[in-house]
This record gives sequence, structure tokens and C-alpha cells, in this order.
Amino acid sequence: MPRINLLPWREELRAKRKKDFMMAIVGAILVGGLLSYTGKLTVQGMTSAQNVRNNILRTKITELDQQIEEINELDAQKSRLIARMEIIDQLQRSRPEAVHLVDELVDALPEGVFLTEVSQLSTRIELKGSAQSSTRVSALMRNVDSSDWLNQPQLQVVQTVENGPNRDANFTIFAHQISINEDAEEFGR
Repeated sequence: MPRINLLPWREELRAKRKKDFMMAIVGAILVGGLLSYTGKLTVQGMTSAQNVRNNILRTKITELDQQIEEINELDAQKSRLIARMEIIDQLQRSRPEAVHLVDELVDALPEGVFLTEVSQLSTRIELKGSAQSSTRVSALMRNVDSSDWLNQPQLQVVQTVENGPNRDANFTIFAHQISINEDAEEFGR
């Protein structure tokens, strides 16, 4: 006798296909979720690695900023030291000038002229004093003009005053002191 299969095979096939499709969807969702999670972990790892690199760069930048600040301070200190050295060098070169100035004033004073005050501002010298006559003041100015260390005499004031039986001339003269440096520059060192 022939056998006849009366089972609903089409429905079984449909159920099997439905079950296989559901398994494929669940598998696809699981694989998609796994890929998504792996992608998220990869991006987080890359972000944290970049943050570590950024922190290292910030630290190095801070160190370099401090070094730049130290270099600027050293440059400023160097400039101050160079300025001090130049001042000291200038003072060393001009040290004998005071001696020459006093010596030259003694040589330039004619007889009968007395200085009461000598003041100096840079290279400008102010001479105040009294003389027995105004001709002696003129002689002082000629001596100052012919001096090696003084020049450009300018008479500011001459006043004649009675000093007992004598008449004295009080005067103020301005002159320019010639420094050693000017002499060296004139002769080309």
C-alpha cells in the first residue's frame, strides 16, 4: 500500500523558515551590537590615548614656557650686567679726568683770581669766584680757552663789589671739559 504523508509539510517548512529567519535576525542584532560595542571601545581607546598625548604636550609646553621665561630673565640680567660693565668702564676711563680738571684749573687761574665754587654737571663746569679786576677774569677765560682739558668758556655774570678799599669782580663762568674719550676719537685712537 502506498503511503501518503498527510502531515502539513508546507506549514512545517514555513515554521522552519520563520525560525531560521528569527535566528538570523537575532544573530544579526547580536553581531551588530558586538560590532557597535567594539567600535565604541575602539573610539574610547583612541580618545583616551589622544588625551594622554595632549596632557604630555601640555606638560611639555608648560616646561618650555618656564624655560622661555628663564631665558628672558637671563637676557634681562645680561643686559643689566652689560650696562653696568659699560658704566664701570666709562668710570674707569674718566677716573683721571677729575685730576686733570683740578690740575688744569690751578694752571688756568691767573694771579689775583680766587674760585669760591666749582660745580660740574656731566661735562659742563660752572666756576664762581672773585677777581681783583675784570681784566683778570678775561685772563682766566683766555687760559681756559687755551687749555688742553677745558674749552668753550662763557661768561655768565660779572659784578663789581666794594670790598673795603678794594673793588672786586665777582664772576660766573661756564666751560666745557674735554674728556679723554673725545681726544681718543679725534685722533682715531
